[in-house]
This record gives sequence, structure tokens and C-alpha cells, in this order.
Amino acid sequence: MAKNIPGADYCPGSPKSVRIVVLGDKGTGKSSLIVAAATDSFPPNVPPVLPDTKLPIEFFPDGIPVTIVDTSSRPEDRDRVAEEVRHADAVVLTYACDRSETLERLSTYWLPELRRLEVKVPIIVAGCKLDFRENNNQVSLEQVMSPIMQQFREIETCIECSALKQLQAQEVFYYAQKTVLHPTAPLFDQESQALKPRCVRALKRIFILCDHDRDGALSEAELNDFQVKCFHAPLQPSEIEGVKRVVQEKLPEGVNERGLTVTGFLFLHALFIEKGRLETTWTVLRKFGYNNDIRLAEELLPPSLFKRMPDQSVELTNVAIEFLKGMYMLFDDDEDNNLRPQEIEDLFSTAPESPWKEAPYEDAAEKTALGGLSFDAFLSLWSLMTLLEPARSVENLIYIGFPGDPASAIRFTRRRRLDRKKQQSERKIFQCFVFGPNNAGKSALLNCYLGRSYADNQGSTTDERYAVNMVDESGGAKKTLIMREIPEDGVQGLFSSKESLAACDIAVFVYDSSDESSFKRATELLVEVATYAEATGYEVPCLMVSAKDDLDSFPISIQESTRVTQDMGIEPPVSISSKLGDFNNLFRKILTAAQHPHLSIPETEAGKSRKHYNRLMNRSLMAVSIGAAAVVVGLAAYRVYATRKSSSA
Repeated sequence: MAKNIPGADYCPGSPKSVRIVVLGDKGTGKSSLIVAAATDSFPPNVPPVLPDTKLPIEFFPDGIPVTIVDTSSRPEDRDRVAEEVRHADAVVLTYACDRSETLERLSTYWLPELRRLEVKVPIIVAGCKLDFRENNNQVSLEQVMSPIMQQFREIETCIECSALKQLQAQEVFYYAQKTVLHPTAPLFDQESQALKPRCVRALKRIFILCDHDRDGALSEAELNDFQVKCFHAPLQPSEIEGVKRVVQEKLPEGVNERGLTVTGFLFLHALFIEKGRLETTWTVLRKFGYNNDIRLAEELLPPSLFKRMPDQSVELTNVAIEFLKGMYMLFDDDEDNNLRPQEIEDLFSTAPESPWKEAPYEDAAEKTALGGLSFDAFLSLWSLMTLLEPARSVENLIYIGFPGDPASAIRFTRRRRLDRKKQQSERKIFQCFVFGPNNAGKSALLNCYLGRSYADNQGSTTDERYAVNMVDESGGAKKTLIMREIPEDGVQGLFSSKESLAACDIAVFVYDSSDESSFKRATELLVEVATYAEATGYEVPCLMVSAKDDLDSFPISIQESTRVTQDMGIEPPVSISSKLGDFNNLFRKILTAAQHPHLSIPETEAGKSRKHYNRLMNRSLMAVSIGAAAVVVGLAAYRVYATRKSSSA
């Protein structure tokens, strides 16, 4: 397997060019090395710092253009050198073989300096002026570099060279380019001598994609298809038998009567890497769209695919939903409408990592009694990820096997301001921002929305969080409602962006009905949000929620809350008690208000004044227009009259 690797066969994820920066002490031979590599000759006179040197595309077999950047060794040029290093794909660090102090400076200055600059690219150490080293000083390169490489694991390889003798000068840059195109670090853990988890997951996905009959093994025909796709040449029957024999000798479970198993497939790639044939595994990964981070290349998911207006949202299409339904049924082994944590992990075993193991997804959906996800909760989490991170959602759909065009997985909703004009929304997923002072009951509201009992969830949080679930509509239909809790001290941060309310379908303001100061603060937040919405043009429907209805209300609570909501032109507060589990159909009311984006929009006094002023101006303009029209008509009538009079005379 893995013969005839093409030279200039560009794949998505491959670097389009390689920039190599050469560093080192003065007089170590940096410039001479660059000229010798580029021209195949030794230059008698070299300037202190060369201009950027571009190697021809055909210089190395991969056909990727290489630019070599020379640098100054003067202390006053340190900032400029640091800037060059930040744009490097690889670094060549030089020392002079005949000057031991330049070798010592690698570990006392240069390598610590690269760490200080947080350089994360491969480093090649080049011992220059090999021809100057005394014959009686024949210490091996391994003896010299082993202690340094133990201390600085970022060094990929070391090589000695001579620009004067044309000895391995080009190889220095060949290895540097190779570490960029075929890096070891993303694939293999040198300490454990094993494939890294992300590499295993990518290769497992590739195996599944190539296992056309889904029997858990690659047959001879499937192996040949894989070989042709990746390396443009079929395998001979004797070669296939040779591959199987190698695997079976080392790992009996790597081959069965149907062909090469996933275990055997992974073993082969570990073997290639151990033997230094990283280009084989990288060629396979590139052919299936992976970049150096072992993620799908940007070319497969261009940003233009997800470009939209701020008040548009992104939803899964029916095609994607049907695919997810099929995947849920496939991984729900016991068909109990409960995808257990291990089954979720199995589902994402072909993705770089499970996307739902971190905030905001980890604790955002309702769990079953067994700690798993029902299909509704599963689909709700996908909807949340699609709304917040559409590119990541589509990327993960592809990882788990979505076969269609990425663009067919998502749809953009109509702009919200157009929804207001049409006085209805066509969306299936709505986002509700939940505002309120600390200890008002926001966290308890979200917890209960996810089916958690009040007794189990008495703690509050000051962090932003999400809760997503499906809400039944009258008539049996369901819509997805995403609740986003905004901490009290996070409101001003939210207002730092002009478009922060563009993603909001409805805002809810929660207050503790037993605490007058909580009500006043919720009212202030309502006014702040309404004022900001009026200023930015992203007005949203609003509801007030009177929480902790099981406690005694503060005096004149009902009168005050009714007056405030009436003054601002929104519905009276909805009373709830998380402790008693009495939500007064709150979530359906939120959904209904969100579906009618032209209603329940609060008006501030400033907004009312502005609107009144605009009405007066419009009336004035209308009066002026009518007056002007009357004058024009009068003049026209007079002219007709004057013409007739002169004619009769």
C-alpha cells in the first residue's frame, strides 16, 4: 500500500506555500547556506542579510513554493527578527561546527528565546561549516544534539552541512519543508509511541467511508478503491496479500476473513510513521480533506458558506434532520429513545473530539433518567450548535458521515426586521435572552425548563449559560426554544456590540416577586434593553416574569408591575413558581410572543417622544406637500383662465 505518491497533487488542507526563517549567531553561515541551497554553488561574497529567496516550485518533489527568509544577528534588529519568526512555517536554527560557543548559544539563548516568543512551528537545527571542523574532533551529531533535543522537544531534526562543499545544504530546507507538509506532532506521540487520539479518529472516519458495504473490513476491492483515490495506482493481488501478511504477523485481529479491519488499518499507519514514512499517512489525510490540525480544511467549509445578516439565524434543513434521525437510531442500540453517554461518544468517535463535552453544550439539554438524550434533546443540541456555531455544526455533520453537499445541511431564516413587517416569523428555532438581577430565579427557571426538580437545583450561577428544549404548540407541532441566561453583570458587556440584540427573538426579564428591589432592578434592565434596542434598530418582544410566586409578594407588587408594563406597552408579568413547578404555560407564551415579532415591543419615554416628533414632522411635511400642491393647482387653473380670456378677446 502507498506507492506512487504524486508530487504536485494539491489537496484541500495542504499548505499552499512554506515560509522558512533562518536564525543563528553572526558568522554561523546563514546567508551562505541559503545561497548554496538555492544556486547549487558557493558564493565568494555574501551580503550580511539576503533578501527573501524563493525556491522554484519544482525544487522539491511536493511542488509547494518555498520562501527562505534570512535574518540579522544584530541585537538592535531583534524586534524585526521576532516579527519574521511569528510569520514562519518552520525555523532553521544554525550554529558553526568549528565554534562550540555557537552550539552552546542554542540552548542558552536561541531556543529559550523561541519559547518566549511562543513559536509553535517545527525547528530544524543545522550545523554549518562542517568542512571547518578539525579532523581530530569527530564527535557524532547524536552525541552533540541528544542532550539539547531532550531539553527542547520542539526540535524536529538536526543535520550537519557545508555550503563550501555543497554537502547537504539543500537537504536542510528539504527537511524543513517536510516538517511543515508532513509534521510528526499531530499524528504521533513520541513518548508513548502511539498514534494520537485525533489522528486515530480521522483514520477511523476514513476507514468507515471506504468500507462501502459496512461489514467492518476493507475487502480487496475496497482496498484498491482506497489506493487509487489516495495514490492514483491500484495494488496488485500479491501486494494486497503482502499487506495482510504483515498485519497478521504483528496483529492477528487486524485481518479477518472479510479483509483488513479498522484495527489493522490503524496499525499500518502507525507502522508507516515509525518507519519515517509520514508522507504516506499525510497523503491519505489530505485526500480526505484534513489540514495540519487534523480538522477539515477551510476550503471544504469556506466562510462564505455561512455569511448572513446579523438578524438572520441558521437552522438545520429537513435533509440534515432526517440524516440525524437515522444516526440516532443507528447508535441507539437498544432502541429505548435514550442515547447514553457512551453511545454519544461512539457517534462522535470519527470527529476530532466530542463537541458536546464543553460549554455551552455540556449541560444545555434535558437528560433522561439514565443520563442520556432523547431524540428531541439530541436534535435540540444540534439546533443550538447550528445557531451558535453553524460552521462547527456542519463540520461535525460531515465527521459523522453526512453524505450531501455541506450547503444542503443548513438554511438561513428570513431577516427579523422583515418578519416584523410581515407580522409573523417563519422560524423553527427561537432564542430567548433571559435578563434579571442576581437571585431573581433565572437559573432555577432554566433548570426547570430542562426538567430538573427544584430540590436538585437550588444553586444559582453568575455565568452565562444556555438551555434548549422543544416546546409543544397547540395542534401538536413542536418548536425549539433556546434560553440564554444573561448574568446581571454581563449586560453592559452585551451592549458593547451594536448587533448584540440581533440574535434575540424575545427578551424575558425575571424578578423575585417578594423583593421590591429585585423588581426595580428588572424594570431598569427592561428600560436599558429597550433603549438599546431602539438605538440600534433591533427591537424585540419582551415579557416580564414574576418568579417565586410561592412567597408573599412585596406590597403593591401587582399594581406597580401592571403600571410598568402598561406604560411600556407590553403584556402584564407572568407569575411562576419554580419551587412548586407552576410555570403558568410560560414557555408556550414565550414562544407565541417570539412568533409575533411586531407585538409586545416595549417603548421607552425617549422612544415615545421620538415617535411623537416623527409623527408631527410627517404631518407637517404632509401639510406642506398639500399646500404646495394647492398652489400648483391654483397656478395651473389661473393660467388656463388667463389663456381662455385672451383667446375670447
